Amino acid sequence: MVVTLKDVAQRAGVSRSAVSRTFTEGASVSARTRAKVEQAARDLGYAPNALASSLTTGRTKLIGLIVNNFHNPLILEVFDLFTRGLQDRGLRPLLVNLSDATDPATSLRMLRQYSVDGVIVASSTLPASFAASFRDAGIPVVHAFGRATQAPKVHVTGIDNIACGRMAAETLVARGYTRLGFLGGPESATSTQDRATGFLDALRAHTAITVTTSYASAYTYDAGRAEMARLLMHGPADAYFCGDDLLAVGALSAIQEAGLSVPGDIGLIGLNDMEMARWQIIGLTTIRQPVAQIIDAAIDLVVATIDQPDLPPEIRLFHCEMISRQSLRHSISGPTADRPKA
Repeated sequence: MVVTLKDVAQRAGVSRSAVSRTFTEGASVSARTRAKVEQAARDLGYAPNALASSLTTGRTKLIGLIVNNFHNPLILEVFDLFTRGLQDRGLRPLLVNLSDATDPATSLRMLRQYSVDGVIVASSTLPASFAASFRDAGIPVVHAFGRATQAPKVHVTGIDNIACGRMAAETLVARGYTRLGFLGGPESATSTQDRATGFLDALRAHTAITVTTSYASAYTYDAGRAEMARLLMHGPADAYFCGDDLLAVGALSAIQEAGLSVPGDIGLIGLNDMEMARWQIIGLTTIRQPVAQIIDAAIDLVVATIDQPDLPPEIRLFHCEMISRQSLRHSISGPTADRPKA
């Protein structure tokens, strides 16, 4: 049988309103009454009805989580960390799969129907205007993995993609590569744009080094494989910074199918350090972004904004690190004039 609020009140010897106040955040109830009610609830196995509680408090404790690329295995890690992080704070996730759409209207309508308390947009490809549309609708929002700007309209947590591009370029130069390529995701994605900017800027001073840029149609294995297959027909570079691990693994597959080797013929760097990058059969050198820290910060900011709706937009960027594996050569060879000094 379902245990009701009335059952708890009878066992504790208090009124039903006292039980309701005990399980209503911020409601006034004496310590003695609270202890009696909580003990009675434990004895009976009672759990307060979250939906009923939301009618009293005006808060559903639902946080909308918007994701637009379920093809990327990293999203599974993101979803796991988000759901556990929200649940640890007494909140509940409501997942919205955008399926590569970019119009916020449908998501906004759905989230309003469920009266979410806040929204976290988890995407490195959606424009800042997407998250801003929720703010304009009066819904607390954080853009996780979003683009940092001089005057942000919403909270942003993520990484400095320009710095990641520089890190990749400096690593390839230090390993002695002189013909470099940038193989990014969709050219319209802000993450792709910033990673390319950092990569190219870091190479401007190295006049003996040549560099090319190319873009895959999506941040997917198939797109990376297809773009590398195209590049191989026109004389590839000696090493590529792929703007995502999936692109790099797809590129690796195309290189091997062409009878070439990594890193013997072509070196590769990815970004994310997803689980498959660590597999021995892949061994991808990649830039690790601290996903857990980014997500934790996003949850902290959305909770803070729910409590303080006028909280000024804040940007929290986290440091990335290069993880060296077997997809780049270890020895330094070739011209030394353009290598960065230690």
